[in-house]
Amino acid sequence: MRLLLDTHIALWVIKNDRRLSKATRSKILNASDVYVSSASIWEMAIKVKLKKLDVDIGQAVEAIFESGFVELPITATHAANVCNLPDIHRDPFDRLLIAQAISEPLTFLTADIVLKKYSDLVELIS
Repeated sequence: MRLLLDTHIALWVIKNDRRLSKATRSKILNASDVYVSSASIWEMAIKVKLKKLDVDIGQAVEAIFESGFVELPITATHAANVCNLPDIHRDPFDRLLIAQAISEPLTFLTADIVLKKYSDLVELIS
């Protein structure tokens, strides 16, 4: 299974957050490939600057890639496919991540129940 992690899931992994169940940790560990989008790094950087996220962005990026995750760059196809999404969610980062998951295709792990409405590729963590 190839996974794309939602931004909060990537942060929970590197922080060893207890909100990640054993089943979710196992799914991530056993995936053939685990991707973190450059859009997630961009989202983190903006939230750090706005003081909505308290992490050292440099350390977070380092920890993400030390975890063996693969960076998923934003392509023109990903960006254009945002236009094909229904207006379910207004967050531009979430919309881009969904477009990436659908374009590649990748199973998208999230805790955001609203995102499940986009595709069967969206998997809610337990």
